[in-house]
Amino acid sequence: QVQLVESGGGLVQAGGSLSVSCAASGRTFSSYAMAWFRQAPGKEREFVARITWSSGFTRYADSVKGRFTISKDNAKNTVYLQMNSLKPEDTAVYYCASRRGTVGDYDFWGQGTQVTVSS
Repeated sequence: QVQLVESGGGLVQAGGSLSVSCAASGRTFSSYAMAWFRQAPGKEREFVARITWSSGFTRYADSVKGRFTISKDNAKNTVYLQMNSLKPEDTAVYYCASRRGTVGDYDFWGQGTQVTVSS
């Protein structure tokens, strides 16, 4: 099992910045990649960004490319999402997730943290 705890959400004005963190504990050595997803009210959960633990290879959704940066601290088993130039449409609950395999579904999820961007 891997436990994930997000933190750092909040309220920010459009154009502002916010950073969220995800601390992993438990069998973290079994994790291949970490990702951020988000879910806005009335919408399906969507992929935001992903990073692999070993190589640090990243991938982003087109909607956040150039504005968001995912990073990691292996020593702290923590993944970060730096969000810049925020837009009201970025408002959502942000979830981090862990995946054991190189492909496939994510196995473990955090409880989520609310990010609200006011216009």
